[in-house]
This record gives sequence, C-alpha cells and structure tokens, in this order.
Amino acid sequence: MVSMRKRKSFILSCFLLLQVITGCSTSETAVTNKPNDQASQTVQPTGKEMVLNWNADGGEPPTADPGLASDGTSFDVITACFEGLTRYGPDGKIANAIADSYTVSADLTTYTFKLKTNALWSNGDPVTAHDFEFAWKRNLDPKTASEYAYMLYFIKGAEEFNTGKGSHEGVGVKALDDFTLEVKLNSPAPFFYELTAFPTLFPLHKKTLEAHPDWAASPDNYVGNGPFKMELWEHKNKLVLVKNENYHDKEAVKLDKIVWSMITDTNTAQALFDSGDLDWGGHPSYVLPVDVIPALQDEGKIVMAPYPNTVAVTFNTTVSPFTNKKIRQAFSYSIQRQPLVDGIVQTGVPAAFAWVPPSMQLSGNDYFQEDVEKAKQLLAEGLKELGLSTMPIVTFTYGSGDDRQKKLAEVLQDQWKRSLGVDVKISGLEEKVFLQNKRSKNYQFAYRNWGADFNDPINFLEIFKDKTVGTNDAAWENDRYRELIVQSYLEKDPTKRNAIMREAESILMEEMPIAPVYYGVRPYIKNDKVKGFLNNPFGGRDFKYTTIE
Repeated sequence: MVSMRKRKSFILSCFLLLQVITGCSTSETAVTNKPNDQASQTVQPTGKEMVLNWNADGGEPPTADPGLASDGTSFDVITACFEGLTRYGPDGKIANAIADSYTVSADLTTYTFKLKTNALWSNGDPVTAHDFEFAWKRNLDPKTASEYAYMLYFIKGAEEFNTGKGSHEGVGVKALDDFTLEVKLNSPAPFFYELTAFPTLFPLHKKTLEAHPDWAASPDNYVGNGPFKMELWEHKNKLVLVKNENYHDKEAVKLDKIVWSMITDTNTAQALFDSGDLDWGGHPSYVLPVDVIPALQDEGKIVMAPYPNTVAVTFNTTVSPFTNKKIRQAFSYSIQRQPLVDGIVQTGVPAAFAWVPPSMQLSGNDYFQEDVEKAKQLLAEGLKELGLSTMPIVTFTYGSGDDRQKKLAEVLQDQWKRSLGVDVKISGLEEKVFLQNKRSKNYQFAYRNWGADFNDPINFLEIFKDKTVGTNDAAWENDRYRELIVQSYLEKDPTKRNAIMREAESILMEEMPIAPVYYGVRPYIKNDKVKGFLNNPFGGRDFKYTTIE
C-alpha cells in the first residue's frame, strides 16, 4: 500500500505469530474475540457533536472501492467505512472483528471463520459469509483488475483464477452457511489471520455492486459495514463520514463525524493546522513541509511514528533506456543518498541499500554501494549495448501534491547531471494521474514509496513476482526470482524461509528495477486533544477509537 530506522527482529515476531497459530496445529482450536476495555475513550460533553477535521493526503482519494484501492488515502476512507474478519484494536494488536471465532486445521491450511450474527451493513442488511466469498472472488476476477488481487494468492486456486488459468469455482473460499466461511490455503501462511484485516479482503454488498456499477463514487449508493458511513463527497473538495448507527460495535465509536478536506498544498495544510482548522498535523493527513521540520524538532513537537517503508526510484523496464540493467544500476549507484536525506527528509532516517526495510530484519547487509566511477562505466556499457552513443533525455515523474517528492526530484535531477552528465526532466502530476500513469506503465522512471501492508518481508518482495502484478510498476520479472518467491510460500521453517527471501532480494538488487533511496518514518505533530487515533505500522490507519477532547 501506498508511506524505519533501527533494526528490530522480524524473525522473533514471525516466530511468536507462528507459535500462536501452531499452538492449535494438533487439533482445531477456536480463538474468540474478547471485549476490549480500551474501547471506551474520553468523550466531549453530552450534546456537543464530536467532529474530527482531517485532510486527505494527496487530495482526492482515487477510489473508495476496497477492491480497487492501492493508495493510503483511499485505504483510510475505506477502513473507516468497512470492516473485515479482523481489525487492529486500540492497543495496535490484531483481533477478531466480523469474525466471532475461528479454527485452523492441523496442517495449518484450512481456516474456518464463524461470523458475528449481529453485524449489519449500513443499509440494515446482515453481513454474511456470502459477502466475503463474493468480494474475494470479485477482486480476483481478471475483469475487476484489482492491483492487490495478489494478496489473495495464498488461497487455493486464487492465482490461477486471477491470471486466467483457473475458474471462479476453483478458488478455495466458500460460505458453508450464512455465518461460516471456509478458506483453504495452498500452504501454511503464518500471517494469513493478520492479512484478513486488509481492505482487499473486506466484504462487499453484492446487491449494491450489481445495481450500481459506480457505487463507490457517491454516498447515495455507498454501502459499508464499518464504524462510519459516507454522508457527502464533493469531489476534489470535501468528503464527510458520519457514525454508522448500524455498526455492530457502535458503542466503541465516539466520533460523530470526520470532515476530510482535500488540500494538496502542504504549506496551506500546515497553516490550517496552526490555526486550529485541521486537527492533525503531518502524516497521514498531509506531508509536513520540509522547511518547518527543523523548528518543530527543536520545539520537541514532532513524533516519529515507526512504519516499515522504503522510498525509491522505480524504473519502467519496458521502455528504453531502462530496459538495460546497467543503465538502471548506473542511475542507482550515482545517487548520493545521505546528503539527500539530511537535506530533504530531515528526520534522521537511514539511507537505503536494500529493498526490505531493516526493521523486518531480512538481510542486515547492504546489497550495493554508491560508486560514481562505476556508475559512469556502467552507463557507457549500457548505452553501447543499446546501440546508443549518448544518453537520451529522460523524464522522472512524481506526485505534485507532496512537497518532499518535488524536492527529492530536484535533487536527484541535479545529482544525475553532475555525476553522470545526463539530462533529466522532472514532471509533477496530480496524485490520481501519477498513480494511473505508473499503473499503465506510461512513464520512464518515477518516485516510489512502498509501505508494509502486513508484518512479513514477502509483502515487499512478492510485488515483483510477475510483471502482471498490479503493484509491479517496473513491469519486471525474473524466472529465478519468481521460483524463490513461490518457495518462500511453501517453506515452513522460518530460518530457511528467510534465507530464500534474502536470495530473492539479492536478485532484485542486482537487476535493479527499483533503486532504494531511504527508509521512512511517519512524522507528525503532537496534538494532545486528539486521542485514540491508530497510526499502525501495519494495516494502515484507523479512526474507530479516535476522540477529540
């Protein structure tokens, strides 16, 4: 999904998660959801409407359809209006949501979820297991063109159906009755329970989608099952969500309304926060302007929320000259990362020489080094292989709604000119257009920011498994790389699995369809009156438990 630091042990977290699941490996054991004492938050005086004033980072959300979303702003709206089998609780831990309990087979490949019988859609219809089966298969249908369909590939028959090699009926998800959902996996996936909190796995109201093909573009037909429902969407201006009175856990929801502005200029957004017209400063409401960060740090007002993500340069490997590996390597090796980070990011994040963030502890070693002389040599060799005497002018694109992306593009443009003597044009595009151009491969090379959707390195690696994967902006693939990713799906031993993924990452960094630049964090400004907002390192953000004092 669409934006690290000191090393932590991913192995430990994966091992602990695996222990939880394998604890029921000898027999089917139910796991039930317990009431959470933290659900009750401080509230405003009775009779006073509790309204959160927010900003949509990047402007207009590209979509509000869980099956089509691929960016953080869209996911934020969707997570507020929908709920999956699981959800992150106020303590940041994954817990049952629409699922009331679940069992796992002895071989860890069959999950059986029992659903809550009191869960309703915002229109009053019951939420059933059929809604999950419909949604997952709809998102896998090639006609849907869901970028995140691959998130379901752990399910039997899912990849085959999505790639046109299998059938709808062959997908291993089935509603056994109205409130029982059975899911059959290809192999054990210790993160699958956590994965069910991701928007691509949310249920959908079948009748609404069939009656209104454009259902997700207007509040008139927008039917969800989450804490909030859509009341207003003035496109490119304002979006309003209100508390969903049909939500099964509505007592835990304290906000009456969330008003989303769609301001793309970060300085304007900062001014509105300073004046009290926005309740949240910085990520994920908007990107903090680079110029204000030093003063805010000196005043101790900035919070660095951890988030495993990597900011990078992505190359379209289907267009010249970036079809050539040596050209891609030359552009990567010539980037002077630390001065760039110190001058633009200014949050103390480390430069990146691997794709998977260090917090996931996949490698621990750098795969390459900055080397301008080697970069010049590679550039010359690459041009010769392409039959070119000089480097053509190339265009680097970025999202114009992010001040930091613009400054990054300007610095890279200057570095490549000084180091390699190449001319690079830079082009800032509206976020929706920028994402669409990358999706359709209508670009040469561009800004890329990939953040963890769930706590496993495979989330960073599998997007390059096939060039047809919707999130593979580079359109790159490699037979050995794909073989290793598939092996990682099947390997049960955590140490061996980690070694397999390390080998895959080494191929990725040698072929260089993506050039890591730095690892990120989520800087935001303290606002003591906002409580309970979940800025989770995995699974996005959640307003369910948010209050305003």
